[in-house]
Order: sequence, then structure tokens, then C-alpha cells
Amino acid sequence: MKEKRTPNVVGGPPATTLTIGELAGVTPETIRYYEREGVIPPTSRVGAGSYRQYRVADAERLRFVRRARDLGFSLEEVRELLALAAGDPNRPCGDVNQIAHAHLAQVDAKLAQLRALRRELNRLIEACDRDAALADCSLLSALSAPS
Repeated sequence: MKEKRTPNVVGGPPATTLTIGELAGVTPETIRYYEREGVIPPTSRVGAGSYRQYRVADAERLRFVRRARDLGFSLEEVRELLALAAGDPNRPCGDVNQIAHAHLAQVDAKLAQLRALRRELNRLIEACDRDAALADCSLLSALSAPS
């Protein structure tokens, strides 16, 4: 990640900033989406072209969001986790665990649905006579049947 040093507006040492294209692993469209959804704060624009400038803290927050999304957390869950992460650092992490546990239960339910889907699809494939005419194809008939 290439960093640019820009002068700090209030004085002191220069602040490290990144452009939208320098935030690794996420497309500019995704970053704009997260800004619109309030998952990451909108950033300032600088320069003649009004380029967005991000701080290292923004990149760290984006990395947190990206990792949470990779694990399948919803945007609402990500918002809750971010709020907890920004809260009292001495608070017990029971709420974080509760969110993760609820998400794991959702993942387990999806896995059960996928296993059932796999069994049914396998049954349809095995019942299909590959040499039958399309008009007599049992798989196509099963897909057309009322549920």
C-alpha cells in the first residue's frame, strides 16, 4: 500500500493519506458503497480533482469490514461489531461472541439447506436416463413439476 505524506492542516507532523485506489483488496465501487451504507465514514476530498484522501485508520477499518464480510457477516452485524470495537476496551466481549455465535447458527442452517439441496440434486441426476429423449427427461420433468 503506497502512502503519501501530506501536511497536517492544524500543524505538526504530516499525516499519512491514501487515495481510493491505494486501499488494497477492495474496489473503489465497494468503498463508495460502504461509505453510502455508513460502514466507513465519508472521507475528505482534496486537490483540484477533488480526490478522496483516506487515513491509515480508514484502511484499518476497511480491512476489518472486508474480513468480517469475508466471514459472511451482514452489514448490520458489521456495524454492530464496529460499534463494539470502538467502545470501552475494558468491556467484556460477550456481545461480540453473541453476534458471532448467532452468525455461526445461520451458517449451520445454510449448510443444512445446502446438504439437502445436494441430496435432492444427486437423486435427480441419478434418476435421469441420459439416453432418453428430452421429451422424456425425468430431470426436466422434475423441474417442471409443481412443488
